[in-house]
Amino acid sequence: MAGTLWLIPACLVTGGAIGFSGGVVGIGGGLIAIPLLGLVLGYPQQAAQGTALVMVLPAVVLTVRKYHQRSPIDWRSAAAGAAGSVFFTWVGAKIALGLDPWLLRRIYAGFVFIIALFYFRESLGRRARSAPPGGYREVSQTHRGWYFLIGILAGLTGGIFGVGGSVLSVPFMTTCFRLRQTSAQALALTMIVPGTVVALATYAWHGQAHGLVGIPLAIGSLLCVPYGVRLAYALPEARLKLIFACMLLIIMGLLLLRGGA
Repeated sequence: MAGTLWLIPACLVTGGAIGFSGGVVGIGGGLIAIPLLGLVLGYPQQAAQGTALVMVLPAVVLTVRKYHQRSPIDWRSAAAGAAGSVFFTWVGAKIALGLDPWLLRRIYAGFVFIIALFYFRESLGRRARSAPPGGYREVSQTHRGWYFLIGILAGLTGGIFGVGGSVLSVPFMTTCFRLRQTSAQALALTMIVPGTVVALATYAWHGQAHGLVGIPLAIGSLLCVPYGVRLAYALPEARLKLIFACMLLIIMGLLLLRGGA
C-alpha cells in the first residue's frame, strides 16, 4: 500500500511534465513516457508502450482541441488520414506483441534517432531560417489521398511502437506538403486518434496496459498539455524543431540506458 501511495503522486507529477513537453512538440508525450516506464518501473517494452497509451489517448484528444482553438483543423483531411491509420495500427500492434522486448526497444531507439537527425537538419539548415520555396501551403491544398497514405504509415508505426505515428507524419507533411510545423502537428495528432484507440484496446487485450500507472499519468498530463501548446505557438519555427530533435535524442538515450528486457 505504501508503495502504491508513493507511485500515484509520482505519476501525477511525471505526467504533468510529460504532458507539457508533448504539448510543445506535438507528440502526445508517449515517446517520453515509454522509456521512463521501462527505466524506472522495469516494464518490458510492450507493457511500457501499452501503459503509455493509457496516458496518450486523453492527452492527444486534449492537445488536438487546443490546437484547433488556435487554428481550425481541416477535419476532412484528418479523417482521410484516420481512415488509413485504423487497420494498420492494429496490424502494427500485433507485430509488436510478437517481438522480443529487447529487439523492439532497440528498433524503437533507431527509429527515434533517425527522426531526431532529420529535425536537427531542419532546425539548423538554411531552410530553418526562412519559409520553404513557394511559401507555406494550407492543409486543404494537398489532395486527401496523400493524407490517407500518410495515415497508413502513421498507423503501422503507431501500432508497432505504441506511439510515434505523429512523429513520423509531421516531417513528411512539413517537407513534402510544405505545411507549417504547428499545422502538421495538429493534423498528425488528429488523424491518429482512432488508431490510438485501436492500439490501446489491442495492448490491453493482451494484458500490456496498466491503469494504476497510466491513469495518474494521464491526469497529470491533461493538466499541463494546454501550457505546452501555448508555448508551441509562441516559439519560432526553427526553435520548435530544435527542441523536438533534442527531446528525441534524450528519449533514445533513455531507451538504450536500460540494458535488459
